[in-house]
Amino acid sequence: MADSDGGALIKAAVTTVPEDGKANAALIKMLAKEWKLAKSDFQIIHGLGSRNKTVFVAGNTEHLLKKLQHWACDKLGNE
Repeated sequence: MADSDGGALIKAAVTTVPEDGKANAALIKMLAKEWKLAKSDFQIIHGLGSRNKTVFVAGNTEHLLKKLQHWACDKLGNE
């Protein structure tokens, strides 16, 4: 989805309670599984205690971009 500045956001929900970092860990686990990446490739760099987070994904930028584009097309039903 788009944010108020026209940037792109991914809306995600986990059912884990937000205590002791459990919801953050669940989010990373979910993203790693969806994108077939290692959990260690993810780091929440902003918003640890907030609903809105900035997640850093380590790796080759070109490879990650292609992977995320394919994932988004699959989720949106586009080719």
